[in-house]
Amino acid sequence: MGDVGSLALGGMLAVVALMLHREWSLLLIGIIFVCETASVILQVLSFKLTGKRIFKMSPIHHHFEMSGWSEWRIDITFWIVGAVASGLYLAFAL
Repeated sequence: MGDVGSLALGGMLAVVALMLHREWSLLLIGIIFVCETASVILQVLSFKLTGKRIFKMSPIHHHFEMSGWSEWRIDITFWIVGAVASGLYLAFAL
């Protein structure tokens, strides 16, 4: 999916969350995106403050690649984490 499709889907999710007054649900549903962004923020802060890196490379999926994980293993793991997070949200929101 390109930028146009992914931005459209993300915008649609955000609008639905706003209309349902469940803005915080996006953190759980999009936990992978939150972790990817947080890994970059933590890596930059750690390097600027201490000169040391937390991860081998940032964003976190590159850390997993450098740790020997295959691209498929990373994808499937992220899909499973995303599906479980979405399922948890649906289980507790309904």
